[in-house]
Amino acid sequence: MYYKGFYHLFYQYNPWGAVWGNLTWGHAVSEDLLHWLDLEPALKGDQWYDVGGVWSGSVTFRLDGTPIILYTGLAEDLEQTQNMAVPDDASDPFLRKWVKSSENPLLRHPDGVYKEDFRDPSTAWQVEDGSWRITIGTQVETDGMALVYKSRDLLHWELEKNVLYTIPGSGMWECLDFYPVAPTGRRGLDTSTRGPSVNHVLKVSSYNDQHDYYAVGSYNEVTQAFTPVNQELGVLYGLQYDYGKFYASKSFYDPVKKRRILWGWSNESDTEAQDIAKGWASLQAIPRTVWLDSELGDNLIQAPIEELKSLRGVKVSKAEVELEAGSILRIEGSYGGQLDIEVTFEYPDVSKVAFKYGRPLDDPFDCSEGGSAQRGVFGPFGLLVMADDALQEQTALFFYISQSKDRQWSTYFCSDQSRSSLLDGVDGSAYWGNVRVLPSENFLSLRVLVDHSIIENFVQGGRMAITSRVYPTLAVKEQAHAFLFNNGSTHVTVRKFDVWQMNGVNASKQKAHLLQDSPLEYRAFS
Repeated sequence: MYYKGFYHLFYQYNPWGAVWGNLTWGHAVSEDLLHWLDLEPALKGDQWYDVGGVWSGSVTFRLDGTPIILYTGLAEDLEQTQNMAVPDDASDPFLRKWVKSSENPLLRHPDGVYKEDFRDPSTAWQVEDGSWRITIGTQVETDGMALVYKSRDLLHWELEKNVLYTIPGSGMWECLDFYPVAPTGRRGLDTSTRGPSVNHVLKVSSYNDQHDYYAVGSYNEVTQAFTPVNQELGVLYGLQYDYGKFYASKSFYDPVKKRRILWGWSNESDTEAQDIAKGWASLQAIPRTVWLDSELGDNLIQAPIEELKSLRGVKVSKAEVELEAGSILRIEGSYGGQLDIEVTFEYPDVSKVAFKYGRPLDDPFDCSEGGSAQRGVFGPFGLLVMADDALQEQTALFFYISQSKDRQWSTYFCSDQSRSSLLDGVDGSAYWGNVRVLPSENFLSLRVLVDHSIIENFVQGGRMAITSRVYPTLAVKEQAHAFLFNNGSTHVTVRKFDVWQMNGVNASKQKAHLLQDSPLEYRAFS
């Protein structure tokens, strides 16, 4: 949230080790979303209703501008309860102390809902009559659903008869997010914004497969029902925020720059023993601005926050690069574990390639079967990052265009970790998904953020995203390089690429001055 000049980030935190457990709410503040000051944890499990941990939740602003926290607490018997905390001193811009309501728990699991399947209250929104609504994730038997509760005072809540949305057999839903989006432009909307042209986004974190799914749709305040604009892309049926290591995300409205910002948790792909050895585990991906893709109407666009560009350093660029079949081209002048890369490829002229003998050109695409070592007509082609000179370690980020049996062309993007590290026990999964390319688009675009152990990909202007975690042993510091490659049998044209060395926040020119007059220690996250 944003409050009195500062962005506040609350996050699930274990103060006692680099493993899951002892859930508290960590708390940090920032003026620019880049440089952060750690504060004392905001919430700890110290009451009967949350002694098992302070789980996920949300912040809502009262009409007087005071923030409140609604959160899930875990009782000793594993019952999940919904609770409130308020600032001890609302005049403190850092909100260093929070007080739990004497009326906690505000909500306990309703009839028909198992006590361990009732969690993560959303940010509240107001409807036309001035009352408030929240949604909470659950499952009834195996049917995942978003319950709706109503309140006049944000303290006393009543379960609505209808659910916001449900899918039979979809399992437990958690970390729900529900917010409006403008029909055009990049402007974000406050969570209570409504109107005939306003659509809504419902995001579900699926406990079953640990992915964040979303759908764009309409919200009926009378029936409390959410209806996707494209039924084929309903929640859990089609679109994900991110097809890689990105889960339990949460968005908020930034009133300063009038945008909606998305945070997502990226957990580790190494072993627990390795996490304990390095002393930390998991991180937040770079915050993203999200808005509606007005060209499609049922898809979101995601882009790293604009502030990130202030960390760009030395730049390497080149235009009109021909990648012949089977070629690998090192991007000279780019090295290290912190890069911002933008590259645009010409979309291949698929019309020049005909069906052969009435059969499709390629077998159905599966990135997990061979990764970048596959060879088709159009692809794989793209980038190798965090790669050493001998390519013993490399993370391949690539496009692949294939033709189906019904002679339709499909474009895919893949992040292949199978050769990213020589370490034992590292997950070498490949993450991939379909890229929606409009008929008017004769290009394929890619932006890649490389930051040591995390790689974030934004494809086709941010229409899809894939995040991965990598742990190279050879491709580190000055020994880490970037390459263009084409493993397809047809040449590919690179319209242009730009590669920036990225400054760490400790070394950036933009100096944070948080709490200049406070004895609290400032620490910038690197």
